[in-house]
Amino acid sequence: MRISHEAIYQALFIQGRGALERELVTCLRTGRALRQPRARSRNKPHGHVTADVVLSERPAEAADRAVPGHWEGDLIIGTSRSAIGTLVERSSRSTLLVHLPRLEGWGEKPYVKNGPALGGYGAVAMNAALTASITTLPEQLRKTVTWDRGKELSGHAQFALETGTRVFFADPHSPWQRPSNENTNGLLLQYFPKGTDLSRWSAEDLEAVAYALNNRPRKVLGWKTPAEVFEEHLRSLQQPGVASTG
Repeated sequence: MRISHEAIYQALFIQGRGALERELVTCLRTGRALRQPRARSRNKPHGHVTADVVLSERPAEAADRAVPGHWEGDLIIGTSRSAIGTLVERSSRSTLLVHLPRLEGWGEKPYVKNGPALGGYGAVAMNAALTASITTLPEQLRKTVTWDRGKELSGHAQFALETGTRVFFADPHSPWQRPSNENTNGLLLQYFPKGTDLSRWSAEDLEAVAYALNNRPRKVLGWKTPAEVFEEHLRSLQQPGVASTG
């Protein structure tokens, strides 16, 4: 017989309608008398992640890699509040790197908590940079973006309004829900080592790195390159009879 860890935890908390006795509560690190199953804590709205943009609300076709136009995104964080945005298209594994330069005034004054985000990836700067990058693509190839729960995309509603690209958020601490993006971020360590100031690389540098990644043959693509597969998607849009949907 097999018993899940969750069943064991629930059995321990069963006294008093799911609550531990008072003297046992004081022994718990969390101090919580009620047990919340881990599965219930996931996929819930919180803060800027509203109920309509949790992962379970994402269109079913986004899970099918046969349908192009669905992206996964994240930040690579460097030292001194530097960052690079990464976007990976799920079907072709094509990569876009988003340049996030520091804003005017960075380093001139001491850091102020809750002050303006000058590091380059505050919500306003992030929206502007991400919009500039993704609107270089045809509407049919920028349907959705799945991001982690970072506050840099707290302005996702405005981003969706300006670009027509819907944003959805993965569950907390669930990088496997953005597998292509996580794999690509691992590859990018070859170019952007941990513990470095990422602001040293220009937008042109990022384009060169993305070009190198997109022209690397992938076994998962039948040894085609992401650039070749993405080009096939672009050509399919130019064929007569192909619907033009946003």
